[in-house]
Amino acid sequence: MEAFLVSTGVVAIAEIGDKTQLLALLLAARFKKPIPIILGILLATLLNHGLAGALGVWLMAMIDPLWLQWALGISFIAMGVWALVPDKLDLQDTNLRSSLGILGATCVLFFLAEIGDKTQIATIALAAHYQSAIMVVVGTTLGMLIANVPAVLFGDKILSKIPMKLFRWLAAAVFLVLGVLALLG
Repeated sequence: MEAFLVSTGVVAIAEIGDKTQLLALLLAARFKKPIPIILGILLATLLNHGLAGALGVWLMAMIDPLWLQWALGISFIAMGVWALVPDKLDLQDTNLRSSLGILGATCVLFFLAEIGDKTQIATIALAAHYQSAIMVVVGTTLGMLIANVPAVLFGDKILSKIPMKLFRWLAAAVFLVLGVLALLG
């Protein structure tokens, strides 16, 4: 249960102001159809984080536990530093909607935006740490939805009132604590 709760909290906090949240806002403003956008986010996150979780568990089985402990600790600390850098979305105009529909366009764009993102890397590290891909993926997916569904439904009304800097510092602190705990572990 700890793997699920920590994964949910870490991603929900880290996702505030992230480029995928900005993408969710953009898709909601552009398509004005929240249900297919939310389903697209869910499907893309399950696939992306499912692969990341499997990689994390595989790494745990392949790498000496002492090396992995150091790698996890350092990666969590690095993610803490990375969390302090505000994300920007660089998205060129695309015709994905016409060829894939809103659901398909959301899936493709969200999946691609998550590749190499801090929440994907956190999923790999959390799955390796907890050795539980399923609980971590369910948790990170829920965290992603906690952060992005309000962005889709309420957009700028909510996000303009949230101090992004505070959330970046909170995410950084959480990653730092996880890093120190992993190093001491």
